[in-house]
Amino acid sequence: MDINEAKRQAVEVIDSCRELLLEVSHSIHSHPEENYAEHHAHDVLTAALESNGLDVQRGAYGMPTAFEASTGTSGPEIAVFCEYDALPGIGHACGHNIIAAAGLGATLGAAAVAKELNGRLRVFGSPAEEGGGGKVFMLERGALDGIDAAMMVHPADADLRWMNTIAVQQLLITWHGEAAHAAAQPWNGRNALDAAVLGYMNVAALRQHIRPDERIHGVFTNGGDKPNIVPASAAMHWFVRAGDIASLEQLKARVLAALKAGGEATGCSTEFSWLEPSYAELVRNAPFENLYAANSAALGRVVAEPDGEINVVGSTDMGNVSHVVPSIHPMIAVAPSGVGIHTEKFTDFAASPAGDAGVLDGAKAMAMTIIDLWSSPELLQSVTDAFASRGNLRVL
Repeated sequence: MDINEAKRQAVEVIDSCRELLLEVSHSIHSHPEENYAEHHAHDVLTAALESNGLDVQRGAYGMPTAFEASTGTSGPEIAVFCEYDALPGIGHACGHNIIAAAGLGATLGAAAVAKELNGRLRVFGSPAEEGGGGKVFMLERGALDGIDAAMMVHPADADLRWMNTIAVQQLLITWHGEAAHAAAQPWNGRNALDAAVLGYMNVAALRQHIRPDERIHGVFTNGGDKPNIVPASAAMHWFVRAGDIASLEQLKARVLAALKAGGEATGCSTEFSWLEPSYAELVRNAPFENLYAANSAALGRVVAEPDGEINVVGSTDMGNVSHVVPSIHPMIAVAPSGVGIHTEKFTDFAASPAGDAGVLDGAKAMAMTIIDLWSSPELLQSVTDAFASRGNLRVL
């Protein structure tokens, strides 16, 4: 089959599924579910895939809200990732309903021509991207064995070739002091809240001396019970981010030392744990990005290079995927410039006409890119070679 004819047919299928794709997007948006509780999204997506002829495994890789679906019997195997978890309090402010529906659409479009092009396709439902690391556990359990390339699209306020992703790990830390009556016998107490506050201030001072691509941010999760009781315990939850895994390990040590110093200054002990998994930075792949950008341009979307003014910085478990197979994580505009993800405004745009356009265009651009990889051994080889060389690492 001619490559242009294959793309035309895939786009036609996606257009014919418009009502289904937007219904899925809006259904997930109106039922926000947090990490590993995405039962509604899991059921909606697997039902749609199964009703369209794909082989579906529910509760895949030991996670009740993960899934895997596949089609094709031979040839290059491409993976599409769907995300669908929401954020506490603000729902789908990261637009994962769009990621899920676009992934579904790309799968249905590409599956329609898989047999003719001798290609294989797997779509993964990866839960808990917002800190739970669903993709990392899937990787560890063999999900990407045999996969030649992987992709997903992410909504944003601009069309971008990639997202500036940085490595991240979460820290839980508790300071233990000694309770006392804050008025009658404060000298008998050891104030754990003071320890936490001093630790926080130490980290604030540390921020002056970290690299531009490093981030440290935390919240207090416990600060005592009543003002007239010297707090016997206090706790914080931190995110520590750096440009790559090696730099992250160095920054983690500096942050932990700063926080523990608060306890040493106040006579309090500290207890901490680094939450697993950590997220790796995204390994870029220029030839792969070029294919997506060209297909997006054919749909009327000009995909730009991130720069100082048009940029999205964050962390994702898709970064871990990109260290195992060639991967792309382009951003698709669904909101006006300046409306950032993880805001209430973005939640609204994720179910807007612009969000719906992102579902359809993202599905089409991914399906067309899959067809490129199936149709041209040379293109697939260029993507594979770029991954093997590691010559296209992300630049901040």
